[in-house]
Amino acid sequence: MLHTMQIGQGVPRIAYLHGLLGQGKNLATVAKAVSATDPGLLIDLPNHGRSAWTASFGYAEWADRVAETLREHLPAGTPITVLGHSMGGKTAMALALRHPSLVRALVVADISPDDSSHGYGFGRLVNGLRTLPLDQVRTREDADRLLAATVPDAGVRAFLLQNLHRARPEGWRWLPNLDLLAASLPQISGWPAGLRGPFQGPVLWLRGADSGYVTDEHGPAMRALFPRTRLVTIKNAGHWLHADQPQAVAATLQAFLDQLRPALGR
Repeated sequence: MLHTMQIGQGVPRIAYLHGLLGQGKNLATVAKAVSATDPGLLIDLPNHGRSAWTASFGYAEWADRVAETLREHLPAGTPITVLGHSMGGKTAMALALRHPSLVRALVVADISPDDSSHGYGFGRLVNGLRTLPLDQVRTREDADRLLAATVPDAGVRAFLLQNLHRARPEGWRWLPNLDLLAASLPQISGWPAGLRGPFQGPVLWLRGADSGYVTDEHGPAMRALFPRTRLVTIKNAGHWLHADQPQAVAATLQAFLDQLRPALGR
């Protein structure tokens, strides 16, 4: 099973899937904001956070692992809303297409079912972590200083360094399976051709106004698989829109969840 952390009391009603080099806890601020009405389940995807490493990458197989985890946490026959950001958004879409009975609604944050290699440059980030000389790291400040050469943005470095774990007595280690992720970057950036739709549930599609990951040109491909999609642009937000504008993302998510309740009788 994948590592999980629950936010709020009762049966989870929304599951959160993080992006590349993230962890479930990265979405905790948004999850806490809606947890009074919709308890959340933060999931560490394979090869990330506290979840186990695997020998290969594939959105279909990752979706199946998420499905197994959800079935462990939900009463039989109970669907759940799934929010996924970036790589987690592609995993969430694959989950909805492969296991539609598990997904009552979908929230896709700043990604589309298309090639996304044009975006932030995650290869540079992955390889920046892989090449960081951990034998020279005594403190997190050391790691931040060494990483600055390849990742000059302090905010992005802070996000990445959440993956640095103190493993005594061996010293520091990375939580993500960096070698596998580096080798799988073309697949992570791509979209598997074998996934078929449509998923008939409601879909909230979020994009950051300052991000280039979701454009109007992506609309036809998205709606071919998810015809009940509504696109909302979050102002003054980039790719990590939940970190840039957590209140706006939470408010938009809460409104979407509130609209679901009358239709679902809950």
